[in-house]
Amino acid sequence: MPSRIEDYALIGDMQTAALIDRDGSIDWMCLPRFDSAAVFARLLGNENHGFWRLGPTHPDHRPAPAATRRRYRPDTLILESEWDTPTGRVRVTDLMPPRDGAPQTIRIVEGLEGAVTMRSTLRMRFGYGLVVPWVEAAAEGRLRSVAGPDSLWLDTTAQTYGEEQTTYADFTVRAGERMTFALSWQPSHQGPPPVPDADEALESTEKFWVQWSSHCTYQGPHREAVLRSLITLKALTYAPTGGIVAAPTTSLPEEIGGSRNWDYRYTWLRDAAITLSTLLRTGYRDEARSWCAWLLRAVAGDPENLQIMYGIAGERSLGETELDWLPGYEGSTPVRVGNGAAHQLQLDVYGELAMALHAAREAGLGASETAAHLQIKLCAYLETVWNRPDEGIWEIRGPRRHFVHSKVMAWAAVDRTILLVESGGATVEPGVLERWRTLRETIHDQVCTSGYDAVRNTFTQSYGSMQLDASLLLIPQTGFLPADDPRVVGTIEAVQRELSTSDGFLLRYPTAGAAVGVDGLEGDEGAFLACSFWLVDALLLLGRTNEAHTLLEKLLALRNDLGLLAEEWDPRAQRQVGNFPQAFSHVALVDSTAEASARAAAGTNG
Repeated sequence: MPSRIEDYALIGDMQTAALIDRDGSIDWMCLPRFDSAAVFARLLGNENHGFWRLGPTHPDHRPAPAATRRRYRPDTLILESEWDTPTGRVRVTDLMPPRDGAPQTIRIVEGLEGAVTMRSTLRMRFGYGLVVPWVEAAAEGRLRSVAGPDSLWLDTTAQTYGEEQTTYADFTVRAGERMTFALSWQPSHQGPPPVPDADEALESTEKFWVQWSSHCTYQGPHREAVLRSLITLKALTYAPTGGIVAAPTTSLPEEIGGSRNWDYRYTWLRDAAITLSTLLRTGYRDEARSWCAWLLRAVAGDPENLQIMYGIAGERSLGETELDWLPGYEGSTPVRVGNGAAHQLQLDVYGELAMALHAAREAGLGASETAAHLQIKLCAYLETVWNRPDEGIWEIRGPRRHFVHSKVMAWAAVDRTILLVESGGATVEPGVLERWRTLRETIHDQVCTSGYDAVRNTFTQSYGSMQLDASLLLIPQTGFLPADDPRVVGTIEAVQRELSTSDGFLLRYPTAGAAVGVDGLEGDEGAFLACSFWLVDALLLLGRTNEAHTLLEKLLALRNDLGLLAEEWDPRAQRQVGNFPQAFSHVALVDSTAEASARAAAGTNG
């Protein structure tokens, strides 16, 4: 059975990633890309679905317990796990070198004290655990595993043998000794990949990450948490295109045993747009430029064909299917690949895109006629659809509604496009600008009339609804209303009062348990971590500084021992839930921490 979600570590090469348990087992890895089929899928099933454990063993070859300690090498994505055993001490270093050819996973065993008996258990299963490969010795020290279009090559200085469709290596490592393992993926029709040099890979990988981390401009409190989040975001970036996946996993549940299990190995326009401003404020302009370039390629074409998410190279077809041979994480089914929400109408995306492009221009990334033209076309199309109900920011699978957040973001899209034209960044035909100014006012008036509950002094989740939604916390950040507007203050207080869990974190919106809720789904979910960080930002805007800092500290304490966060927090089980690690959570962490630091430095309270 897989471990708790927060027990995993992340390594990656900015094209794919692997999750490694505390006991040294790689339980999830997709090759050659984030969205490829997994070759290790134990995370969503059991050992029969593929894993690679490397660690100390008992005399009868039972795996030893979890590592005594583990850490990332400073400012890198290189994982070091150490075991203290009755006979000695050993370290395993795991890394995936930034790719220059075949994707590689390098594992280096070092004896630190005494002598430790070790075992490598490599069970390769292509196709998300469904396909058993043919394994053969290809050359001295090389094993080749083949199934269909895929091949994996194992290079090691250890002696290997096969039993029960599994490759083993048993050895003893003494103080000062090293044993190396390298697993490389290659299309099966091609010749063998080069034999990796583990020491050279370690050196070059450490140099890459240390150099990248040195560009971080944030120097305030909790810098380690901020930098670890930025490294995680970099690891979730698909280097060839600049697209950022929401998470490297699929179907880790929002409720243990439930059905709210989704594939997050794609690029959401919303998440990527929000990430842009985070990268800019922390010194990563090259990544911001890459994202802008990815956006323009992905969205090319008519705006009415805009999707809310794309594949990491800009693919549009993300059909959703279920893998019925996988029992799911702790029995949480179905296991889904693909995402059927790709073609939903989510009006807020237009606002996030317009705000991101505005931020890029403000940061001096350079004016782009293509970007300006795209924004004009998007606004012209939004003019025809803004008044429709939609699925909203949370991608409901029930009936469409007039979500307040969607309308506010539609207002933001029109507002930023007006600013673009007024600044001379784009031109429109006579009369268009005045029409858009009228549209901006019309949307504003409608939201304030139809989306506001005057009795409770709060905006609501949707027109005519009594329910609240954490996305309402973003209203002042868009410029729709100032933070000190009584309606904004009332909304922040109502959201905090009605959507807080017992430990003070925020739900996205109310769910209905066994009944079907507003989102068209049964079951519940945990507190959404990004929303809880939004509450920190809102409290800072209200001048409730001490309360904001207390909540921020509580949120930072939810990170695992390596500084990683999933999508949600289960307040009853006191554990992380949802896909992991989650880009949205780490973006919100960086933004809230930086905002709290900036306000403290400026001596502002609201």
